[in-house]
Amino acid sequence: MNYISFPGLGIEPFHVDKTAFTIFGREVAWYGVLITVGMVIAVLIALHYAKFEKVSADKITDLAFFVIIFGVLGARLYYVLFTWNEYPYLVTSGSFFYNLWHTFVNIIAIWNGGLAIYGGVIAGIIVALIFCKKKKIQPLKILDLLVPCVLIGQIIGRWGNFFNMEAYGTETTLPWRMGLLRYASTGLDDGLGVLLSERYVHPTFLYESLWNLIGLILVFVFYKKKKRNGQVFCGYLIWYGFGRMLIEGLRTDSLMLGSIRISQLIGLLSCVLGIVLFILFSRRPAVKDGTENEEKTDGEKVTGERKDEITTAEVTRAEPVEDVPETMENTEKETENGSAD
Repeated sequence: MNYISFPGLGIEPFHVDKTAFTIFGREVAWYGVLITVGMVIAVLIALHYAKFEKVSADKITDLAFFVIIFGVLGARLYYVLFTWNEYPYLVTSGSFFYNLWHTFVNIIAIWNGGLAIYGGVIAGIIVALIFCKKKKIQPLKILDLLVPCVLIGQIIGRWGNFFNMEAYGTETTLPWRMGLLRYASTGLDDGLGVLLSERYVHPTFLYESLWNLIGLILVFVFYKKKKRNGQVFCGYLIWYGFGRMLIEGLRTDSLMLGSIRISQLIGLLSCVLGIVLFILFSRRPAVKDGTENEEKTDGEKVTGERKDEITTAEVTRAEPVEDVPETMENTEKETENGSAD
């Protein structure tokens, strides 16, 4: 049986079961439960900020539907791509259709675990941009709006790693070290049983969860004070990219690209990209009441030019009226001289 402890914090070993409950004989893992809870809270947060961004609730719920589905698929495909040589996804032991079906099932088997957050984020951004183009919504607004949603999902989802006893780091003697203990039952009422293995490691799942929690608090504080659309999204790229780059260096189960930890590389690139985009977005018009004071569209420019033409024409037609005072003066003079009838 698996146990976890935090001896430096005075927390004695306690049993951890990755199964939350069973339905019709099928186990439901804590990982899936926590991800679902994160999704629900994320949608509620999105609806809250939609009011500030002046985006309808119907569009947000439609967007959430597509982002959640393709986000999960993206997270799974990303994981499969970088672990293809480590797991037997490809089935070749049967007929063509048998192999095709079981290979497909192995690839999409999210119920067995194996999701990578970067894959979900990348897929979610692509879907959001396509959605904005179809619905004619300013994309930077939506990208900003998605930031607190993603962060809450990451904060809660990391605790799924805790129940699975995964995503931990190298061994350490720090006071907050996490103990991973395995016991074998003796069949007797003698406590935990026989200790099979014992390791004390960095709780990197906790590091990332706390890092994202701080990021979420910053978003809550500064979101409605943003000066430009897109700045919140840039802040996420910088904050999460930098934190993930550091934390990933402690992990023992990183996805690898040759000798490179792929999440560290993407974290670094995200951080740099966030800084560059932040500088570029700073040159955009400032936000006022949740909207940007954008330049006129071509249609608006044409309308403005037409109005100028009409005004000029009206002034031109009205010019003869300026001679009226002079005519009246001449009439008065003629009257004085007796020349008027």
